Amino acid sequence: MQLATLAAGFVEALGRLSAISDGYVPAIVTLLIDQARTARASDIHLVPTESALIVQWRIDGVLHPIAGFDRDLAPRIVARLKVISGLLTYRTDVPQEGRVSREFSRTEVRITTFPTLHGEKAAIRLFAENDQLQTLKQLGLPDEVESELRNHLAATAGVIMLTGPSGSGKTTTAYACLRDIIADSVGTRCIMSLEDPVEVAVDGATQSQVRPSAGFDLATGLRSLMRQDPDVIFVGEIRDPATAEAAFQAALTGHLVLTTFHAGNTAEAITRLLEMQIEPYLIRSGLRTVICQRLLRKICANCRDLVDHTGAILSQSAESERTSDKFVSSPAHRIACAVCGSTGYHGRLVLAEMLNPNSPEVARAILNRLDAPEVARLAAASGMQTLTQRAATAVTNGQTTSEEVLRILGSIASASQVA
Repeated sequence: MQLATLAAGFVEALGRLSAISDGYVPAIVTLLIDQARTARASDIHLVPTESALIVQWRIDGVLHPIAGFDRDLAPRIVARLKVISGLLTYRTDVPQEGRVSREFSRTEVRITTFPTLHGEKAAIRLFAENDQLQTLKQLGLPDEVESELRNHLAATAGVIMLTGPSGSGKTTTAYACLRDIIADSVGTRCIMSLEDPVEVAVDGATQSQVRPSAGFDLATGLRSLMRQDPDVIFVGEIRDPATAEAAFQAALTGHLVLTTFHAGNTAEAITRLLEMQIEPYLIRSGLRTVICQRLLRKICANCRDLVDHTGAILSQSAESERTSDKFVSSPAHRIACAVCGSTGYHGRLVLAEMLNPNSPEVARAILNRLDAPEVARLAAASGMQTLTQRAATAVTNGQTTSEEVLRILGSIASASQVA
C-alpha cells in the first residue's frame, strides 16, 4: 500500500468514528496502533506543534508523516496512552515510560512520553508479533555468524556482546538468543535477566527490571543476581564502567553473560571497554565474541525490475522500454507500488560482523590497548567480514542500494566501497 494511501486510509477510518462518543479517544488510540501494525510500522511518533499533534510512523527504519490531530485533542490522546500503560496522567512535566497492559493489546507495546515546548510528545514502540523474530534462524543473520553464535550460546562462561547504534536490532537478537538457549537447554539452565526496562516477556527466563531511584541499578542488581545461582545472565545494556566490570566478573566466575552495548563496530566496542577502565586481561579472558549489526532496507521485490542497484527508477513508460535500460536520474521520481508504498524498499536485511577476541593478533591488540582502527585492521586480516564488505556484497546481489548503505553506515563506508 502506498504511503499516501496509508495516510488516506487512516483518515478515512478516523472519520468513521463518532466524535461525540465517550469512547472516541480510546477508539482513536486503538485505531492508531492497529493500523500502524498492519503497515509494518515499528514506532509511532505523536509530535505536538503549536497548532496540531502530528502522527508519524517509522516503517523499515524511516519516519513517514501520516496524519494530524487538532491541538485540543492532543492531551486527551496522550492521557489515554498513559492510562493503558499504567503511567501517571497528572504528571506532564517529567518523562515517563511503561508497557501497555495485556488488557489493551495482544502484543508487546511500549510507550514513552516526554515534555516539550508545545506539550507532551509520545512514542509508541510496536514489537514483533508473537510468531515473528523469535529465534536466531528467523533473524536472517549471515550463516557463519549465526553458526558461530550458536556455539557461543552453548558455552558455560564468558561475555557475548551485541553492539550497534539504537534501532539496529540488538535487543531483538538478544531475545532470540535467550529463546534459543531456553529451547536447547530444555529447562536445565537457569536464565535470568536485568533490564531497563523489560521490553519483551520471554517464557522460561526470570526477568527483572531495575529501579535506580530505589538503589537497584544494573551494577548492584548484577552482583546480587549472581547469588541466585544463574547459569545465563542477560544484562539489557552496559552503560557505565561499574556495570561493565560486574558483567566481566560474572563471566570469570562461571556465568554466560549476554549483553548489548552501543558502539559503531566491533573494534570500537573493544576500545570503549578499555576507555571504561576495564583491564585488558579481563577483556581478554572474559570476552567470547563481539557482534555488531545494522538493519538496511531491502529493494522491493514487487518493483525491483523498475529499480537499478543505485536506486534510480525507470520512467513511467518503462513497461514499453524495459529492454532499453533507460533510467531517469532523479531519485525523487517513484513508480507507484502497492507493496513498498512507492519508496522502492520493503523489509530489512541484517548486516553483521563478528570479532573473535581469541585471534592471536586481536588478543595482542587488546592487551596492548591498541586503538579502534588498528584493532579493526587486525580483525579483518584475521578473516573477519566487516560491515562494509557485507554491504558491498548486498549491493552487488541486488538486495539493497548504495544510497541505503551510506544512509545507515555513514562515514565508515564510501561510495566507492559500496558502488
